[in-house]
Amino acid sequence: MPDGNIGQSFRRTEDLRFLTGQGRYVTDIATPGTLHGHVLRSPHAHARITGIDAAAARAMPGVRLVLTHADLAAEGIGPLPCPAVVATVAPIIIPARHALAADAVRHVGEAVAFVVAETAAQARDAAEAIAVGYDPLPAVVDSRAALAPGAPQLWPEAPGNAVFRFERGDRAATEAGFAAAAHVVELELINNRIHAAPIEPRAAVARWDGTRFDLLLSGQGVHGIRRQLAEAVFHLPEERFRLHCPDVGGGFGLKNFLFGEYVALLVAARRLGTPVAWVADYTEEFQAAVHARDLRGRARLALDAEGRFLALQADMAADMGAYCSANGPACPTIRSRPPSAASMPSPPSSLR
Repeated sequence: MPDGNIGQSFRRTEDLRFLTGQGRYVTDIATPGTLHGHVLRSPHAHARITGIDAAAARAMPGVRLVLTHADLAAEGIGPLPCPAVVATVAPIIIPARHALAADAVRHVGEAVAFVVAETAAQARDAAEAIAVGYDPLPAVVDSRAALAPGAPQLWPEAPGNAVFRFERGDRAATEAGFAAAAHVVELELINNRIHAAPIEPRAAVARWDGTRFDLLLSGQGVHGIRRQLAEAVFHLPEERFRLHCPDVGGGFGLKNFLFGEYVALLVAARRLGTPVAWVADYTEEFQAAVHARDLRGRARLALDAEGRFLALQADMAADMGAYCSANGPACPTIRSRPPSAASMPSPPSSLR
């Protein structure tokens, strides 16, 4: 844009149709014969699954399919990947995150079963008929509490609930700055958890034509989602997947991610040979879509006698949640602006 145009207003070409109700979103695109999916979610923050009985649900009117983790595993469906590359102090621990819970649930709203029926109401009613046996386990929802001795253990492969430790900066220069400081200021910091809460919740329609998947979704970053579906989940070439988005009613980063609901939709469409649609409600979005931030810790600033900064140190705990999402480990580490040479943040990140 020429410098002379900086600060000037420009008309956007798309606003007229948005303001006059002419937007085209996932739920505006009707496909004859489309079935409807509904997700049965965990009411527990942490519990062992002792059994799933879906016989009654499968016998209900209009029900065409009920999927559980066992069904996905039988088709060789892999877990959702976490491809973020972060130079951690020790190798990062990435517990397996399945599209449908396997042996345990680890947050309220985790998907346990996926029901497909002729109508959305039939799918919802059938989901309520599924009997799931839960053995509740202790839970912890605060990152500092999760790292404390004796805290409930979420993943056996992540002792103490720590999945990685990250350091950045010059440790020796930082220590020297504090040793020479005339004043040291300390502050407890909480960067609270947030949720994007877009006006249009997540929605998708999956199709299978016998050789290729098609996924219409309200999404962002579809190239990354396509690559993760192909390489990590279905173990198929990328050209076997077509992802496309119409208008998107807000995303704010939330819709950049691969979600288990997309996997269940694609499996269901392949099994049934019929388009299958799923639309989240707002409660599901808060329970099962990605959250952000949730950093807790202490920052220390070293100053000389005239108030000039000498060094900065931050010790932060970043809550990764029950699982590491695709970009989760990168957000509190390498996605921030690089600090100065005399700073040294070292956050032990924890699982919720």
